[in-house]
Amino acid sequence: SAFDIREFACGWGAAFVNITATYPIHKIIFRQMLHGVKASSAFEELRHEGISFLYRGMFPPLAQKTLSLSLMFGVYEGTRKPLVENLNVNPYVAKVWAGIIAGTVETALMPFERIQTLLADSAYHTNFKNTPQAFKYVWLGYGFRELYRGLLPILFRNGPSNSVFFVLREEAHARLPHRDNSLYQSIQEFFAGALIGAFTSSVFYPLNVVKVYMQSTIGGPYVNFVPVLIHIYKERGCKWRNVYKEFFAGALIGAFTSSVFYPLNVVKVYMQSTIGGPYVNFVPVLIHIYKERGCKWRNVYKGVSINCTRAFFSWGIMNMAYEQIKKMIY
Repeated sequence: SAFDIREFACGWGAAFVNITATYPIHKIIFRQMLHGVKASSAFEELRHEGISFLYRGMFPPLAQKTLSLSLMFGVYEGTRKPLVENLNVNPYVAKVWAGIIAGTVETALMPFERIQTLLADSAYHTNFKNTPQAFKYVWLGYGFRELYRGLLPILFRNGPSNSVFFVLREEAHARLPHRDNSLYQSIQEFFAGALIGAFTSSVFYPLNVVKVYMQSTIGGPYVNFVPVLIHIYKERGCKWRNVYKEFFAGALIGAFTSSVFYPLNVVKVYMQSTIGGPYVNFVPVLIHIYKERGCKWRNVYKGVSINCTRAFFSWGIMNMAYEQIKKMIY
């Protein structure tokens, strides 16, 4: 079989280590995406809610990311090898297609990301206390389709970002020197994964903003991607400098490309932050977010700098953990 179970196991273990270490940072970013506030304001919200709510909502991303990275690495390698070895596809083309296919398969796990969005939003603290209650609340009250609100920005994000990550990761692995000292090799793996992950995350950050925005509601119409993006832009003052206010603080890598993709995640969060009601299209949601945030793009982009910082450590931890687990398994 082209699919090696060991690749799936390495991806699962790397994700487990990563999520447990970085979830509190993720929650700050989520609040910035949803409300367009500064990192300090998001931190104060979490501090006010207390430690009991800090890890609330961690199980969905833990379940989703462990399965997601397991699929990401397993499906990628299981797809890439036959393309190169059996079909004689150009290695770089094979990597791109394998990344897109792996990212598309990952969308099957989207309900976990959807429930995580709702559990992380303080607006729903009184509606459900944990993951099973949230799933039951959404499924029974609004149907299966509600779990896939905000699907489009996730599809746009997963495949291309996977392709970019794997191409850069394998280039780094091939070009960087192999170190005999295991500590130095681990440090090199950490920084290689961190820089590649930070770059990839910065490029596709807008997709996550749109996604979070779209998923921050339950029910209501299903809106299109573009209207949500436009809404976020208007909500943040219709000024690009407002969009980039948080971005330039920390996202040195991928500064230009982040402007292209960041609003997609805002739209996603917005669409998934409600339960029930009509399903709205992507474009109307984007327009609504833009208007709601003062027609200023900088308000749409709040959270991108801390996202870059989180991505740096998250992908560094993930890459280092993956390589260490791979050494043990293989």
